[in-house]
Amino acid sequence: MVSSPFSALACPLDGDPMHREGQTWRCAAGHSYDIARQGYTHLLPVQHKRSRDPGDSKAMVAARQRFLNAGHYQPVADAVARIVLARRPAAGPLHCLDAGCGEGYYLRQLVEAQSDAGAGDASLSLLGLDISKWAVLSAAKQERAVLSAAKQARVLQRDAHKDAGATWVVASNAHLPVQSNSLDCVLCLFGFPVYPEFMRVLKPGGMLVQADVGPDHLRELREVIYPSLKAERERSEAAPEGLIRHESESIRYSLTLDNAEAIADLLAMTPHLYRASADGRARAQALNFLTVTVDVRLTRFERPADDG
Repeated sequence: MVSSPFSALACPLDGDPMHREGQTWRCAAGHSYDIARQGYTHLLPVQHKRSRDPGDSKAMVAARQRFLNAGHYQPVADAVARIVLARRPAAGPLHCLDAGCGEGYYLRQLVEAQSDAGAGDASLSLLGLDISKWAVLSAAKQERAVLSAAKQARVLQRDAHKDAGATWVVASNAHLPVQSNSLDCVLCLFGFPVYPEFMRVLKPGGMLVQADVGPDHLRELREVIYPSLKAERERSEAAPEGLIRHESESIRYSLTLDNAEAIADLLAMTPHLYRASADGRARAQALNFLTVTVDVRLTRFERPADDG
């Protein structure tokens, strides 16, 4: 399990390091942020919001939670975990941020993979961040349920500190409340990369893992809801400034959904729900069976070790 609490938060107002006192995070200037009873902290100042309730809605988060927990994207989660765990430091925990964590699925899968790998004393120090309060709330609640079950399963064991869990915050990728040069790894999985911020928080030699959809991703669903499909824009292979681009890995497989509820959840967790016309959504809602292509590209970038 996770054994190292995340301690590299920075104040979203002045960027100063924060420390935890009980159920509150504080910086030297006196700014304080309470940890909600559900287990997350709100670190998104009002001046960084573009709407009253930014990010994914409560309904979108619930749909994604059901869909992912059913294991439909397990091969993607397995590949992400394999890449991250291959870079565990020789000493100390691996400090990792999921920037745009959604309801926390990929971090939970990372913890499970680390446990299954028998990593010994190796540990993870995890931060899950999303601009949607509904997503972060779901992530915190699900992790609490997992940790509670783990503790009940070893009533006689005294090492409860090993279940410290991830830190969950509401914040924006554009203004990461994270100390500079503090992370071994940043995940940006189907999200909105802000490379200057990722560069800032990564340690020299740190790694960014980015997941993007491929040209055939969910093609069969898109053929149902749209009159025609637009030609895919050619992707740039250039590395963002200051980062070294490494190999990309393609994850491609067929996924069969054999009930209307799973199809509805897939549509609801994607931007296609809002992009499709009413007729297109109606055609999708009429389906009880659909086989779709999952087409995902994982790309690894690295901050140079000697960039100061």
